[in-house]
Amino acid sequence: MAATSSLFSCSMHTEKLAPKISKGSDVLCSHIKSSYMEPGYLKSTCCTNSKFLSIKKSSKLEQMKTILQTDGIRCRALKVEHAPYFSVGQKFQLDDVIEAQQFDRDILNAIFEVAQDMESIEKNSPGSQLLKGYLMATLFYEPSTRTRLSFESAMKRLGGEVLTTENAREFSSAAKGETLEDTIRTVEGYSDIIVMRHFESGAARRAAATAGIPIINAGDGPGQHPTQALLDVYTIQREIGKLDSIKVGLVGDLANGRTVRSLAYLLAKYKDVKIYFVAPDVVKMKDDIKEYLTSKGVEWEESADLMEVASECDVVYQTRIQKERFGERVDLYEKARGKYIVNKDVLKVMQSHAVVMHPLPRLDEIIVDVDADPRAAYFRQAKNGLYIRMALLKLLLVGW
Repeated sequence: MAATSSLFSCSMHTEKLAPKISKGSDVLCSHIKSSYMEPGYLKSTCCTNSKFLSIKKSSKLEQMKTILQTDGIRCRALKVEHAPYFSVGQKFQLDDVIEAQQFDRDILNAIFEVAQDMESIEKNSPGSQLLKGYLMATLFYEPSTRTRLSFESAMKRLGGEVLTTENAREFSSAAKGETLEDTIRTVEGYSDIIVMRHFESGAARRAAATAGIPIINAGDGPGQHPTQALLDVYTIQREIGKLDSIKVGLVGDLANGRTVRSLAYLLAKYKDVKIYFVAPDVVKMKDDIKEYLTSKGVEWEESADLMEVASECDVVYQTRIQKERFGERVDLYEKARGKYIVNKDVLKVMQSHAVVMHPLPRLDEIIVDVDADPRAAYFRQAKNGLYIRMALLKLLLVGW
């Protein structure tokens, strides 16, 4: 499709996707459903009833202005961005969601756009039937509240159905000695997609290699938690307004925390990011993450001073010390627990725009008094998990 015909198509068609706010602007724009998007496009902000338009090169700006003026629309160009050219109905690029390294910036940006559409559906279209006729199985071998319920809520809000087992380690045939592979082969016969949490690192990859339907890793032991990382990055973008040139402090159990590992992988996709690691000695970030960040040119620093790090960072990402990962070494757990706590003293040194995040559940590593501060973003963060998981289910089952 030629660039000019794409412009006319955008200005004449009336079938709209869900309205959304263009970040970094004080005006509202609405997206128009388009069957094609060029790899490079010019994003423009217009008056309230205008649209997002796409043109092949910035040299087409005058043509765009002329077309807009004929429709009585004044438009101000912001900047040239590079967006993925994913057409409506196109198959999603990934068959499974297993690890954070699967995603590049283009796919991340596109997923975040879909997540905004999902937010509009959740708020304005409670009777959505987008996934009607699809069944999702949640197979959780470890306890979960937010992840399992948000996936189940996401599926139901899009018109799908859910098959669930809350503690598969104890109440499924795994207790009888059935292998993970046999369980997956059985469950895929009953469902269209499987969301799995497992106690072993690498279990999600084994499941994906076995299944003929999509597998979503909802956490595999101390390995990864990619959907948590996606919602974390989405939350940072919404709260801070950018993902490049930010400083993030990862605090707490960095050795066993799959959330911080996956988040570090995703943050490496962005420019001029600096990551601080603040952890007790027994749960410091493992060398594989440090080596990966170094290989990608990401600056990182270990620190024992939470107050200093908090004063520098845009995001303080606190995590709990995971007692279940210590086994019988209760002494090591007690040594690590309570060393770094986010309290009002930490808030005092934080910048006004900065936020506190936490994957939850928390114990005492963020005191309850912090909740009232507008910079406490962790419950907004949890809510964003619904939109990200709605987006992933939609993309894996029906495409863009």
